[in-house]
Amino acid sequence: MLRSLDIRDMLIIDHLALEFHAGLNVLTGETGAGKSILLDSLGFVLGWRGRADLVRAGAEQGEVTAVFDLPHDHAAQSVLADLDIVAEDGELILRRVNGADGRKTAWVNDRRVSGEVLRRLSEHLVELHGQHDDRGLLNPRGHRDMLDAFGGLAKPLAATRSAWKDLSAARKALAEAEAARDALAAEEEFLRHAVGELDALDPQAGEEAQLDAERRRMQAAEKIAADVAKAHQAMSYDGGEGMLTDALKWLEGAAEQAEGKLDPAIDALDRALNELAEAQSGVEDTIEALRFNPHELEQVEERLFAIRGLARKHGVLADELGSFAEGLREKLERIDNSGAQIDGLTKARDAALATYDAAAKALSEKRLKAACELDKMMAAELAPLKMERAVFTTEINEGEAGPDGRDTVAFTVATNPGAPAGPLAKIASGGELSRFLLALKVCLTRDQTGVTMIFDEIDRGVGGATADAVGRRLQALAQEGQILVVTHSPQVAARGAHHWRVAKRVVDGMTLSDVSTLDADARIDEVARMLSGDTITDAARDAARALLDG
Repeated sequence: MLRSLDIRDMLIIDHLALEFHAGLNVLTGETGAGKSILLDSLGFVLGWRGRADLVRAGAEQGEVTAVFDLPHDHAAQSVLADLDIVAEDGELILRRVNGADGRKTAWVNDRRVSGEVLRRLSEHLVELHGQHDDRGLLNPRGHRDMLDAFGGLAKPLAATRSAWKDLSAARKALAEAEAARDALAAEEEFLRHAVGELDALDPQAGEEAQLDAERRRMQAAEKIAADVAKAHQAMSYDGGEGMLTDALKWLEGAAEQAEGKLDPAIDALDRALNELAEAQSGVEDTIEALRFNPHELEQVEERLFAIRGLARKHGVLADELGSFAEGLREKLERIDNSGAQIDGLTKARDAALATYDAAAKALSEKRLKAACELDKMMAAELAPLKMERAVFTTEINEGEAGPDGRDTVAFTVATNPGAPAGPLAKIASGGELSRFLLALKVCLTRDQTGVTMIFDEIDRGVGGATADAVGRRLQALAQEGQILVVTHSPQVAARGAHHWRVAKRVVDGMTLSDVSTLDADARIDEVARMLSGDTITDAARDAARALLDG
């Protein structure tokens, strides 16, 4: 419920502070006094798109604050929870500032927010209805949602949405599988050739480094083998070994006559021969290690180059060829198994479609039942509004399938028997449209409580008994919540539980708007003014009393 509205420096309002109540709140006043400015200001703080030039001339900025009382189970609480905003003691404070430069700033319970957040909250706080209200009952795009709410179709609607979600997922999975199959099929020939090539070579992890080292060893052996052989020849009996052996033999023959003087030399030569033998053994081992078949080098190089060539061809490291081949085999396996996979996904899609069809059909049947009930209720509501000859029809036609089913819903009306039916806004005249909207709102709001609704001159074009019937419907509707009505009809104003009068005054050459709360006597005078004009007569006051007491 809207508890209060504080407006500062907006258009011709310098400052207004209004306290609203449950029930029917009536705003009256002469044309141009500023009633619409109140609605513009409320729409501004709710984030609705409206006039851009709202700041009062000469003011630096305009500001509007609206305070709402929210029960703990109010729909707006879920929006606040998403924003991590707490409405302490059920109080929700919306504040929005409009600078003279056009910049707008908004707060919710002192938390800085965007205009979009205000609009999300406003969807659960206030409904605005008028003859030219394309945001509400006149907008055909919302008629299906209204019918669903009227019929209490939350459960079948949820079932249909869930089935649509499953159907969409099944369709997506099938489409992706078919696209993947088609993409793989386009490269099947390449895959099979590449796998055959890799299988034939069968490269192993670490093999490239091993072959490279072996090739380097063979290439080095070719270069040093000749020098090692020469060294071995020089150390053989035909070379150094023979010479040292002859020298040792000659010294040993002369040692007996040398009286020990050759012993050190003989020992040294003996040691040298032992060291030489060890060196010969090492060189012989090396010669054996360096010995290889040149054809073996060709084989090593051929495999090494083949591995490196495949790695370059596929853009991977040589050690990754094995895992790369495994990936190609998996793609081939998917191609081979794609038929069975797609068959399974097709069956899943068909099953999901059957589930959706059943849910959408059940929802359509319930909508048809709700539409018949709504049409009957509308017929009962239109009679007291002097429109008993009009025919209201909820048209349901089959449209494209979607999360909310296959139905299109439109509220149509034929104002006279035999006349063609059409959209409310196009068929009904201004006065008729007002009554249609009121009757429709009465029907659609039958199970709602705590709803704040605003009716902007919805009684325009009607008077007398019809206006009285409009007032009584508004009064009955207000029993279930809070209604603000801007009216020029004395019959409607008389039904209000709370009454404000909007008037203009001139201060220092500037026109300003004032709103005053009317007590019982002031209400008599205001209703009398609405009946007779600026000159209020005793007869007008008597008529006003009769209306207020009626």
